[in-house]
Amino acid sequence: MRVLGGTIRVAFILLSIATAARLAAADTALVVGKANVEAESIMTVNVGDDAGIFKRHGLDLEIQNFEGGGRIVQALTANSIDIAVGAGTQMAFVAKGAPMIAVCESTTTLPYFSIGLPWDSPIHSLDELKGKKIGVSNPGSLTDWIALELARKKGWGPDGITRVAVGGGATASTAAFRMHAIDAYIGGTASFLVEADKGVGRLLAPVSDFVDNAASGAVFASNHLIEKDPTALRAFLAAWIDTTDFILTHKDETVKSWAKVTGFPEDIEKKLYDIVKGMFNPSCRFDPQSLATLKRSFGELKLLDSEPDMSKLYTEAYLPSGPSSVPKP
Repeated sequence: MRVLGGTIRVAFILLSIATAARLAAADTALVVGKANVEAESIMTVNVGDDAGIFKRHGLDLEIQNFEGGGRIVQALTANSIDIAVGAGTQMAFVAKGAPMIAVCESTTTLPYFSIGLPWDSPIHSLDELKGKKIGVSNPGSLTDWIALELARKKGWGPDGITRVAVGGGATASTAAFRMHAIDAYIGGTASFLVEADKGVGRLLAPVSDFVDNAASGAVFASNHLIEKDPTALRAFLAAWIDTTDFILTHKDETVKSWAKVTGFPEDIEKKLYDIVKGMFNPSCRFDPQSLATLKRSFGELKLLDSEPDMSKLYTEAYLPSGPSSVPKP
């Protein structure tokens, strides 16, 4: 009986050790909110998740989709997400007191955005957009600022166009085009290529024709995450940088991930890959020109009463100082 009892005790101890080891090795769960379902700058998180890169950094992601930067800020403020992936324009919310901070400039330029038109529109040049209704995702969003930047570059003034919030993504633009609720829409270049195949919309011009560096992609961390688990944030950013490297060196795999999210044909996503490849920021560090552009944009969007101290809106403290320590497959 003593032998049997000892065997049971040993088995129990071994089981307890195994259970503790599994718990110790368990991945850290993070909820990540995307400001746009199908923007190539934001789908980096999907690519990394598909490739198992975040998992290799000990993270288990729950990815949620939102319509516009304002929505992810609301979710982050409510502590329903840990990390928000959007654009640099959301840094204005940090200045307003939102409990978050920018931790990575993921993309710098804007080749993945274009201005599109209804299929039967008589407009054929950017100059013809003066006085027209231009659809954007939400007030204060990156697309909202792009519309203002067009008016500024053309010398029309802030009232030279009318910005209309219709939501983000191809579904929003297609619905607005079919109802002729807007004269143009600022959205994903891929969306307009797909809409052209369906005779719904067509591409007028890429945004990169008139927009300078502007932190087109940015990652934000909630103050709650920074206080609760800064190690998880460091792991996320290290995984993000590894994913950026993966995107730049694995075209076919990246295209497949994008197509899975957007539902667009892979041949269109391949064209987009070649167009947008140069926008990715491998270091995640903040570009001075982007910060200057954003500072100006906050006033133009009337998001802030005065120009902010940009150094208080972001931090590079959680970025890895050297190459990732996690081995690549």
